[in-house]
Amino acid sequence: MPKTVANPLGSTDAAETILAIDIGAGTQDILVYDPEQTPENSFRLVMPSQTQIIGQQIRRVTAAGRPLHLIGQVMGGGASTAAIKAHLDAGLAVTATPSAARTIHNDPQRVRHFGVWITEESPRGAIEIELGDLDLDAIETALNAFDVELPERFAIAVQDHGVRVGQGNNDVRGDYLHWLVNSAGDLRRAAFLTPPEEMTRMQAVHLLAPGAIVMDTGAAAVLGAMRDPVVAQAADEGAVLVNLGNMHTFATLVRQDRVLGVFEHHTGGLDRDLLGRLVERLRYGELTNREFRERFDGHGAVIADEYRSFSPFRFIAVTGPNRGIATGLNWHQAAPYGDMMLTGAFGLVDGYLAAAGA
Repeated sequence: MPKTVANPLGSTDAAETILAIDIGAGTQDILVYDPEQTPENSFRLVMPSQTQIIGQQIRRVTAAGRPLHLIGQVMGGGASTAAIKAHLDAGLAVTATPSAARTIHNDPQRVRHFGVWITEESPRGAIEIELGDLDLDAIETALNAFDVELPERFAIAVQDHGVRVGQGNNDVRGDYLHWLVNSAGDLRRAAFLTPPEEMTRMQAVHLLAPGAIVMDTGAAAVLGAMRDPVVAQAADEGAVLVNLGNMHTFATLVRQDRVLGVFEHHTGGLDRDLLGRLVERLRYGELTNREFRERFDGHGAVIADEYRSFSPFRFIAVTGPNRGIATGLNWHQAAPYGDMMLTGAFGLVDGYLAAAGA
């Protein structure tokens, strides 16, 4: 019988609700975790992510034929950067403050080559749009409409490539994956009270929500998936957990609370057959970072040396909004507390409790 996971998160003081926000490329998955309730009864929202919202705002400026000035913080790209490019392609000017410009690229020369002029001053006639992964005012307004108060404690996840002088984005991302496998130990150590200096997107979120605990979306999804009782039982001996997000796929070898292997790829570059092959090679410890990046154009792959002492993990679970890619592979569909879309948010709560020492 699978082990039960009956409110394992309910160890905070009864008054200490937690706002967990898992920010992806398509949606932001919002959980108001209340330790007085069963997790199933915690209030939740699945709404467009800020990059989708800002992309729509930029498209309205384009339709109006006005120049655009970007302010605010570095944030996730995707829909927002696609809208910026479309604005430029329409022959309309784009300017940005230095912090906002990093959403397009960390290298100012690359930003200028993209066609964006970097300046603190908003040109005459330009419409300003504020960038940022987080809009707490909007979330508070939505919650207040249902007489729900905004919690004072925050746990927030974003996918962060990071930046370091002399290295490319994927190099820094690869270092994070290496740390997660070979140094982190307990997965909950990936919940940061203070974000690493090179993780600029996490740092920006921390500015918008001071005191928040921040995680990478991949780590949060793995932690949350283990709140599915079937996954929890399998992970005692070893399991493969695959999160198929809207932009990124994060696949891990997990034993108890330890990540023993990982690969990360753009979801748009995968189909069922390639996904199945890559997961099999992960299971058998056959992926190398060099091959994964050069042959498969992925972000990175890392497998701990000690994984070779285990038999290949047989159990595979999948979660995430693009889990349909895995249809026919007969993997377990993880849904902590019955809600697949809140997998990362439940992982954030678990990470918050560990990082805060609750």
